[in-house]
Amino acid sequence: MATVVKPTSCCGKTADCVCAKEATCSCGEKPALACSCSKSASENQVTGARCSCGKRPAQACTCSRAATENLVVKGESCACGSRPKDSCTCEINKSGAGLRAHEIDFTNLK
Repeated sequence: MATVVKPTSCCGKTADCVCAKEATCSCGEKPALACSCSKSASENQVTGARCSCGKRPAQACTCSRAATENLVVKGESCACGSRPKDSCTCEINKSGAGLRAHEIDFTNLK
């Protein structure tokens, strides 16, 4: 049986990456991208750089990785400047694939 390599962007709590399941809207009451409060117009869409799970804007993470994800980038950054160079999630990464080569983004599947 092949070993699956967990992406470095994963929270690492279990064998599955649960960051996208933990992410909430900024008020914390609804899952990310399912906000129903007065901020829903801006909360339910994400453009530009995103946190590792892709559900929140970069540096506005609400999952258990928030302390790491919300740090200002020190050292080399990706083209937009919001993420480290090796974990770009900005609009420039338009491959349609995952965050890295051979990685598949399952966060938008139900």
